[in-house]
Amino acid sequence: MQNAKFKMKTNKNLAEKILELKKKRNAIILAHNYQIGEVQDVADYLGDSLGLSRQAAKTDAEVIVFCGVHFMAETAAILCPDKIVLMPDISAGCPMADMIDKERLKALKRKHPKATVVSYVNTPAEVKAESDICCTSANAVKLIKSLKSQEIIFTPDKYLAHYITTKTDKRIIPWDGFCPTHIRILPEDIKKQKKKYPKALVLVHPECTPEVIRLSDRALSTEGMCKYAKESNTSQIIVGTEIGLLHRLRKENPGKKFYPASELAICPSMKLTTLEKVLWSLEDMKEQVIVPEEIRIKAKKAIDRMLEIS
Repeated sequence: MQNAKFKMKTNKNLAEKILELKKKRNAIILAHNYQIGEVQDVADYLGDSLGLSRQAAKTDAEVIVFCGVHFMAETAAILCPDKIVLMPDISAGCPMADMIDKERLKALKRKHPKATVVSYVNTPAEVKAESDICCTSANAVKLIKSLKSQEIIFTPDKYLAHYITTKTDKRIIPWDGFCPTHIRILPEDIKKQKKKYPKALVLVHPECTPEVIRLSDRALSTEGMCKYAKESNTSQIIVGTEIGLLHRLRKENPGKKFYPASELAICPSMKLTTLEKVLWSLEDMKEQVIVPEEIRIKAKKAIDRMLEIS
């Protein structure tokens, strides 16, 4: 109990210092839904990659502190070349984004010259620069349906690609990538939780395997899950995504119960950011994320197309 009280007091002091420095630097803090609870609580904006991209694009702040993983901060830097984009922990990467690079994408494009290249935002800036348009899990189906091309190269998540094939008649050429966190959620986990909480609805992320999605009631982005939880009459929900989302769901819906599909669905990279690191980034104005201008201009076209359609 004493340790818990000490932590709460420490977090409060850190949060107050962050608020003070944030005003001094004319900064905003963007945090992804998978961040630890205390980091979520100091954020100006909390959301999924699409929502955070929108906030980055329209902010008047001079400094963006991005609490997420590297490709997200890169996206903010692509959209906001006149802003200083900081990452509290520059080593926070995305294993799925690391599964693709521009040279291998170029080789695939040569094999399918008529295909439109759609890249998930979970990709490096140089891959976005080689893409026709970007997407997120929230808008992927809508976006791909809107394209004239019938042949789509989709990078890098093969499971999101598979989910899209169940919703469209396009020919999807998937990249062989995946999210190591979401594939930790197994069909047995869903069955176990459904047996334990028979009245609960099952919401899973489309980065999950097809077998897990088939056992769910809905496949939704993190923002989609938050919206559904708030607007539906469902009082119990089994959540099939990274466990960081549970903090926000419980905070926004105090009268409802949320259960993780799997306690193993943890993204180590998302947990690298702490309140101390957020404070240090504002104190030292480090680490800055910069995208080379030639890559930035090309990547921005793909992101802008996504934001226009969304």
